[in-house]
Parts: sequence; structure tokens; C-alpha cells
Amino acid sequence: MQSTLDFGSRVLEHLLVTEEQAGPHDSDAMFVRAAQQGDTEAFGQLYRRYARMVHGILLGRVRHVEVEDLVQEVFLRALPRVRELRDTSRFGAWLATIARNLAVDHYRQARTRPEGPDEGSDPDEQPAKFSASANREATEILDCIRSLPEAYRETLILRLVEGMTGPEIAAKIGLSPGSVRVNLHRGMSQLRQKLEKGQLRNPCDSKKGTTV
Repeated sequence: MQSTLDFGSRVLEHLLVTEEQAGPHDSDAMFVRAAQQGDTEAFGQLYRRYARMVHGILLGRVRHVEVEDLVQEVFLRALPRVRELRDTSRFGAWLATIARNLAVDHYRQARTRPEGPDEGSDPDEQPAKFSASANREATEILDCIRSLPEAYRETLILRLVEGMTGPEIAAKIGLSPGSVRVNLHRGMSQLRQKLEKGQLRNPCDSKKGTTV
């Protein structure tokens, strides 16, 4: 079994590959305008194009087992409000804001909600018998990324977990490509330092995690 540090090294090397420049979908604005006119199929196309982005944003903020339901909630919130969006080219940034706000609301509600009999432990730690060692290592890396500053955490998860390229991240969430490159570079530098200092738990000794 590869160590967490070896796994981290492969993650680090992954970002060194030269990326092709990828711009935003030219038809996104067309789908947004159609959705504003009540075209549910057009909104479905936007869902398929932006679900990964929303998933990644939420994954950096809430527990893994809650992400899928919250992705659906983000789009349910966005659908009746899409007509309020004046600049259709900013759909991705607008949707990202909804996702971040929903994560904040969810976190606040979770803190005020009484714990049930089975809610004392982190669901990210629970499905032990279904997790292989590689999945535990991936969970450890995700935990480490979650400990980084928000800007770095978000771009790293979109890049490493969701598989989006730097230019794609920039186009989707409304940042400049330069800003995304800086966030990725600084975030990877901090992640490397954490891995090299052994701040992650040894996957063999830690509690079993869940699939990332």
C-alpha cells in the first residue's frame, strides 16, 4: 500500500502537467437566457455543466455525505431566481455564491440542531467496512486540503477532486486565470508542507474513512 506521502506526491505531480487553455462554453449565456424564459431543459443543461463546480465548492465546506443533497438544493434555489440575473455571463459566479451561502446556512443550522443518538461522530468517518486503503488516503488528503485558507481550498478541490482545469475553474467561478494559478500554486505549496511535516494521520492507524 502506498503511504499518504506517496499519494500526496502523486497529487502534487498531477498539477505539473501542462494544461490546454479552456474557455467558458460559448452557449452558456444562451442556456441562461432560455432558462430565464422558463425553459427547464436549458436549466438542465446548466445543471450538467455546473454540477461539478457546485459539488467541489460544497465539498470544501460541509461533510462529504451531505454534499449530494446540497448540490440539488443549490440548483433548486437558483431555478426560481435565475430571472434576477442580469449579466448572463456571470452565471457561474452567481451560482457559486449561492453554493457558498447555502453551505454557511447549513453549517449554522447544524450547530444549533440537537444531536440525535447516531449523530455524535463525523459521517465522513463512518462507512468503514466499505472503504479501501486508497479511499482512506484520499480522505486524509481531502481533510488536509480543508484545513487550508478558503481560496486555496476551493480551487484545489475543484482541480484535484472534481478534475477541472485551471482555465475551466476561472471561467466557471468568475476569477481571472492568473488568480486561479496563484491560488493553486500557493495552495499546493501549503499542502506539500503539511504532507512533508506529517500532519496527516497515518492511514493505517486512523479511523476508516469514506470514498472521496
